Amino acid sequence: MTIGEFSVITGISTYTLRYYEKKGLLRVSRDNAQRRDYSEDDIEWVKFIKRLKDTGMLLRDIKHYSDLRYQGDDTMTERMDLLIQHRKSVVEEQRKWAEYLQNLDEKISIYQDRISESEKD
Repeated sequence: MTIGEFSVITGISTYTLRYYEKKGLLRVSRDNAQRRDYSEDDIEWVKFIKRLKDTGMLLRDIKHYSDLRYQGDDTMTERMDLLIQHRKSVVEEQRKWAEYLQNLDEKISIYQDRISESEKD
C-alpha cells in the first residue's frame, strides 16, 4: 500500500512516517518504481511504535528496539529486557503522578473546607 493509504490506516502523518524511516525505526520495502510499499506487518509495527512513544519511551530506545526487531527472533530476550526496563520507568512515573494527584486533592480539600467555613459566617 502507498504511504498515503498507510497514513490513513495508522493515523500517522506521512511526514512522521518518513521521519521514522529516516531514523531507522521503520524499514519499508519498495516497488519496482522505488515507491514505498507498506505491508500489513508494517501497520502493527507502526502502531506499536506509537504506543511506545505514548508511554514515554525515547526515540533512541525505540530505535534500539527496532534494530533488534529487524535482526530477528534471536533478539527476543534483549527486546524483552528493554521492555521490562521501560515498564519500570512507566511504573515510577505512574507513582509520581499518583503522588502529584494526591497533593492536588489535599489542596483542593483545604480550599473546599475554608470556603465552606467562610460561607457559614
